[in-house]
Amino acid sequence: MTVQAEVAARVVRLGEHTGARIDGVRLGGDLDAATVARIRAALLTHKVIFFRGQQHLDDTGQLAFASLLGTPTLAHPTVPGQGNAAVLPIDSDYSKANSWHTDVTFVDRVPAISVLRAVRLPPYGGDTTWANTVAAYDKLPEPLKALVDRLWAVHSNAYDYAASVDEARIGGVDVKFQSYRDTFESTVYETEHPVVRVHPETGERALLLGHFVKRLVGLTSGESQALFQLLQQRVTQLENTVRWHWREGDVAIWDNRATQHYAIADYEDNPRRLHRITLAGDVPVSVDGTRSTTRIGDASHYSALA
Repeated sequence: MTVQAEVAARVVRLGEHTGARIDGVRLGGDLDAATVARIRAALLTHKVIFFRGQQHLDDTGQLAFASLLGTPTLAHPTVPGQGNAAVLPIDSDYSKANSWHTDVTFVDRVPAISVLRAVRLPPYGGDTTWANTVAAYDKLPEPLKALVDRLWAVHSNAYDYAASVDEARIGGVDVKFQSYRDTFESTVYETEHPVVRVHPETGERALLLGHFVKRLVGLTSGESQALFQLLQQRVTQLENTVRWHWREGDVAIWDNRATQHYAIADYEDNPRRLHRITLAGDVPVSVDGTRSTTRIGDASHYSALA
């Protein structure tokens, strides 16, 4: 890193457990290796990092920068990119998540990192909140840790978040939302993941849950729901979270192996569009070294393994 870059790049912590803003960096594919290493180190420490004032980026520039951090996946296992095969538009015109989730956990090769750029924003609302799943695990009482260390969960794209439809719209179903849902579920995936995964870079243990979880293995529906809710409440405790108020040109990067996030749908019918790129990850591994297994669907077209 040059002296100028070292002086300019400043990491500003946003919370005890989650989030930092990095000032003084102009993102792009031409960043030097030392700056990229510093960004990655901040990401592993703070789980999600933010950059203001990146209006110079377009999809090509975003992809060039993201490629410095890892190998881009396709935009999504079932939803095609628009204009670039690696860029997924997150557009309020047909998709509002409004649900806690980790990206693409319904396949075996869960993305390692997500890079999100704000393109068009509503006049109010539309924030995104992230939660630290490592901190959530660390704060569990020991008896609960002993239980969840042995639990597994089935994740599916044909469940909950993907099935969310705005019932207040005319006829109960908005055509664009329904069309997006149909595309989202056009190939069904189910994968069995450990509820606690070991982070491949830091060795930390993180809760792997979110609203792609269909059920917990070996438990009844009622037991699954009760335990899932208990653990989700631990993940989303406010002290584990950071909330980001977007400005156009902002970029957020999060460690998808150690976080969940929630895009807040509080902007009525105003337009909101962000572009996401995900980077290839590994197959999650449990505390006893067992790897996740695919139950339905082959995602090898979507992503290489990191």
